Amino acid sequence: MAAMQLFAQDNSVEMADSLRSSGKIYVVVICIVIILVGLLAYLFSIDKRLKKIEKENQIKE
Repeated sequence: MAAMQLFAQDNSVEMADSLRSSGKIYVVVICIVIILVGLLAYLFSIDKRLKKIEKENQIKE
């Protein structure tokens, strides 16, 4: 089991090294950042709409 974990770690390090050496690691990082920014923007928009609905609901009560 420990040997399998070591192999997985070595493999991921080799993959990261190959991506870094070819310059593709920046593409991966940019994609992750774009996805996270999109998720945050979506969450903030949902929060804004939810606050608006809650405010309208309080006025009706």
